[in-house]
Amino acid sequence: MQSSATPRSYPRIVLIAGETSGDMLGAGLIQALRERFPHAEFVGIGGDAMRKAGCQTWHDASELSIMGLAEVIGHLPRLLKLRKEFRKRALEWEPDVVIGIDSPDFNLSIERWFKRRGIYTIHYVSPSVWAWRENRIDKIRACADEVLCLFPMEPALYAEHRVNARFVGHPVADAIPLEPNHLAARAELKLPENVPILAMLPGSRRSEIERLSQVFLDAAWRVYEKLPDLHVVIPAANTDCYEYLSKALSSSLLPKSNLHLIQGQSRTAMIAADVALLASGTATLEAMLCKCPMVVGYRISPLTYSLVKTLHLVKTNRYALPNILAGQSLVPELIQSDCTADRLSAEILNWLCDPQRAMALQPIYRKLHMSLRQDASERAADAVAAILEPVPLPT
Repeated sequence: MQSSATPRSYPRIVLIAGETSGDMLGAGLIQALRERFPHAEFVGIGGDAMRKAGCQTWHDASELSIMGLAEVIGHLPRLLKLRKEFRKRALEWEPDVVIGIDSPDFNLSIERWFKRRGIYTIHYVSPSVWAWRENRIDKIRACADEVLCLFPMEPALYAEHRVNARFVGHPVADAIPLEPNHLAARAELKLPENVPILAMLPGSRRSEIERLSQVFLDAAWRVYEKLPDLHVVIPAANTDCYEYLSKALSSSLLPKSNLHLIQGQSRTAMIAADVALLASGTATLEAMLCKCPMVVGYRISPLTYSLVKTLHLVKTNRYALPNILAGQSLVPELIQSDCTADRLSAEILNWLCDPQRAMALQPIYRKLHMSLRQDASERAADAVAAILEPVPLPT
């Protein structure tokens, strides 16, 4: 398929990623597509990873990185203007396919706009329709010609609603080894070998960190009072997060010698740790793949939480991806008013003081890891290539 009125010997592909995880997915997809279509052109919205992979980004992914219903409302005029300008520019560029990567609140409307103009649209990463707002599937059918799913239970749900969807696996499961090296990770981060280590990840967005960093630090302090040899490693997702966390740590009661604030390296930190304290989201999946026991805590704005509850938008009692994938409560989740320092610290101590419980988690983690390890970027590229095959390659 080719939408361009001018014949070309190479495909043009638009990709739109609104956060760090989507940027990584986009980069993997670009690399896999480049092997099939060496002269392909890629433009869109993305971050450093997509730029490094060869995508010309007209906007940075951070411009779309807004979390929560209430927060989006405040940024709506800017986002609407960005969307209007972007889709006009992208249409003039004459793409062969438009791929929205996650960020459904922004991407689905763009996909629908292009689909109505006869351009094939793919939504890469299914929204969590199995967890909340299942009625979104009807909207997705109107927006995307195809959905690429990261989790194995998703295509069947789409099939019930006559949506073309395929399971491609999760690229993070491909990237993380089945048997991570715990001691090597500690050595890489220059952490002590024989002490309990807590990895603390209060989120990748500034709004998340502002809500969670203090209660997470208070919880770590309570654990330290029980286990004074505890070390805490805190990977910051970006420079802005690093600066904010640095200020927060300066007022912490924890000894500075026991605190390790690092730039990035979240996976290494979770492999090195005995337990992770983290925000609900993609990080919970990464912790599972790193074979790290975890405690999940999360808070959103009171208005967003009230809207979600009042409108009965959530259809699951589980929020952490390991619990959802396993269909059971593998790891504790403490959400909203339950997310207190006392409760978080108690759950962390439960892991640290019960090594047998932590060991029993490992075979379950490994089984889940295997189910997601499908060479996802290649399989996603296969789906895109099936659309682009009629585009002749240079001789």
